[in-house]
Amino acid sequence: MADDPSKTGLDRKLIAMHEPHEVRSWMESLGCSEMQLRDAVKAVGNSAEAVREYLAGKL
Repeated sequence: MADDPSKTGLDRKLIAMHEPHEVRSWMESLGCSEMQLRDAVKAVGNSAEAVREYLAGKL
């Protein structure tokens, strides 16, 4: 089933980079740019916790 962009909650465990509304939501939640988010996911995978830790050391 496709993701529903009208849903406001985020999956708190995984970041779906192929879903533009999730990318925007995660950027807002994490306080980072799209490039920073993409770089973090590329570096550590799409685990939200790993991305948070990665960005904490980079921002």
